Amino acid sequence: MLAYDQRHGYRGPEAVIELPPVGDARDDAIDALLQKHPSSDGLMPAVVTEVAGKSLKAELASGETVQINAEGLGFAASALRPNAANAVRLRPGALIRVVQTPAMKWAVSQLPEVEAAYVSLDAQNGAYRALVGGFDFRRKNFNHATSAWRQPGSSIKPFIYSAALERGFAPATLINDVQLSVTTTESLKWDPRNDDGKYDGPIRMQDALAQSKNVVSVRILKAIGVGYARDFLPRFGFDAEKHPANLTMALGTGSVTPVQLAAAYGVFANGGYRISPWLIQRVSDAKGKLLFESDKPATPPEEARTLDARNAFVTDSMLREVTRSGTGAQASVKLQRQDLAGKTGTTSDAVDGWFAGYANDIVSVAWMGYDDPRSLGTREFGATLALPIWIDAMRQALAGSTARELVVPEQVYFADGRWNFSEFDSDAGVKTLGLDDATAD
Repeated sequence: MLAYDQRHGYRGPEAVIELPPVGDARDDAIDALLQKHPSSDGLMPAVVTEVAGKSLKAELASGETVQINAEGLGFAASALRPNAANAVRLRPGALIRVVQTPAMKWAVSQLPEVEAAYVSLDAQNGAYRALVGGFDFRRKNFNHATSAWRQPGSSIKPFIYSAALERGFAPATLINDVQLSVTTTESLKWDPRNDDGKYDGPIRMQDALAQSKNVVSVRILKAIGVGYARDFLPRFGFDAEKHPANLTMALGTGSVTPVQLAAAYGVFANGGYRISPWLIQRVSDAKGKLLFESDKPATPPEEARTLDARNAFVTDSMLREVTRSGTGAQASVKLQRQDLAGKTGTTSDAVDGWFAGYANDIVSVAWMGYDDPRSLGTREFGATLALPIWIDAMRQALAGSTARELVVPEQVYFADGRWNFSEFDSDAGVKTLGLDDATAD
């Protein structure tokens, strides 16, 4: 969050007062201002007391005076220029945030306006492994991980693809990656585009998911039917009523919470079983007497199966391609693992950024966005916003673990670099969608 906030520029001091020249009045004014702005996650409030050239001095709540030189000004350096805008300019009496670097030097920072959430679950039984609801709960008293209903963007696509597998599609199915208007003469109310404006023509379904092709996802949803796909979503714990009954559903215009999305991806991670997140393992009194202990099983019971094991396995194989060659490839590069699976998500105008993924029975979701929804930036995506959070957290969660060998379900086979259901027609890989308006049924 701090990295995102700093690359989008310094916003200026949180407050500015007129400092009395000297004496107790000056000290009292500084103390009063600092009390109104408590420390937040290591970002300490400080009042600027002196500015000289490319450096400044500031007083902390402890009474200590710190000096910040040019290298510590960093992204706030322009705020010391004589022509700096009044709202941004650093001057005596300005309330700023400072942090101490590993080299024991002080640097200017700022409280981020953006928010984020991270949640991690045990994919086998739904137990929470991590739950981070925002930058600082004391600032807003709101848990974004459990209570923020946001558009999932492209992170919803794996569930549309999973529904398509049930309707006869395969990872090798060819789908035409061109605008809908190119392959029809009918008048369209909506002609979706790919985010990067690039279209590849006939493309395999697995590759389309890896590259997050919007047009392909819409074509798939159009072919299988909006109603069918919408009714398919509750298998993963989604509320169908929170997703539109139209083609925009393919691009994630519905609403989910980070916890809900994590549990949904858990179905792919554990081979097809629905999980319900839970928090309390046991409760004991002051004398150690056990008052409560969870009876959650270590692995999901068979009655919890919500998706055919073959479907879960094949969808998992496509999600692994996302982290090998697609929009989530930085995960495999940074973590040096080949057992990662997941999907990025970016909503229209980059209002929300997501990454949902898993490895070794750890399923995790990261999200970033503003509480008052607005664009995060024209050059921001789920891969730049949420994926770095996911990578940092999973680096710790997966430390020391090795990749678990997957058990291939019966009636699933590997051919031409892709997994498939064995009962698919032998020509499933060359069937097309959008080239001649044929479906892959």
